[in-house]
Amino acid sequence: MEEKGIRINRYLSDKGVCSRRAADGWIEEGRVTIDGQRASLGDVVWPGSQVRVDGRLISRGEEKVYLALNKPRGVVCTADPREPMNVVSYLGLPQRIYPVGRLDKDSEGLLLLTNDGDIVNRVLRASEGHEKEYRVWVDKPVTESFLRRMEAGVPILGTVTAPCRARRMGDRAFSIVLTQGLNRQIRRMCEYFGYRVTRLVRVRIMHIRLGNMETGHYRALTREEVTLLKGE
Repeated sequence: MEEKGIRINRYLSDKGVCSRRAADGWIEEGRVTIDGQRASLGDVVWPGSQVRVDGRLISRGEEKVYLALNKPRGVVCTADPREPMNVVSYLGLPQRIYPVGRLDKDSEGLLLLTNDGDIVNRVLRASEGHEKEYRVWVDKPVTESFLRRMEAGVPILGTVTAPCRARRMGDRAFSIVLTQGLNRQIRRMCEYFGYRVTRLVRVRIMHIRLGNMETGHYRALTREEVTLLKGE
C-alpha cells in the first residue's frame, strides 16, 4: 500500500509538538524545516522525512506529558525563547511542552501544559464553553449590585461578555466562573465598574482544580483527569 504524506501543521500536532495553529505561526517564523529546507504553510511531510523545530529533530512516539502548574505572577504563558520569563524555560523540563491557553503575566494560579496538540485544540475551542474559575481581590468593598452586573454581561473590547457566575468571598474578594477567555477579561470587567484588581488567581479549569499546590510547583495530571480532558 502506498504511504501518504500529511500537512506539516497536522504532523506537528499529531506528534504532540504543538497545536496546528501554533505550528502555522512557527512555520511563518521560519522555525520549522523539512529535510533541511525551510517549511512553508501547506507543505506535506512524507514518510522518511526529517522534520525539525528550532533545529531539534521531531521523533515519532514522543511521550505525551500533561501537567498542572501553579503559575507565579511574572511568568509569561508562552514557549517563545525570546521571552526571558517564558513558562517553558521557567519549568526547565526535558520535554518540549507548551501552555494550554493563557493566564496573563500579572495573574497567578492553574495553568495546564502539554505536548499533546489535540488537547490544546479541544480545550481552546470556545464553542465548547469550558468553565474556568477564579478568585479575585479588588481595591474596594464588593457589593451584591457589582456582582449581579458582572454576571449579566459587561461591554468590553467591542462586545458584551457572556453571562457568568460570581459570589462574594470577603469584603474585597469574590469568585467568578467564566466560559470565555477575552484578553484580561476579569480585569477589564472590574475596571468598567470602577474596581481595580489587586490579585487574581485561577483555581479551576473544567474538572481540574488547583487545590493546595504551592506557587511555582507543578504536578502530572491523573489518568482520570486526562481521560475527561480528552472527552473519552
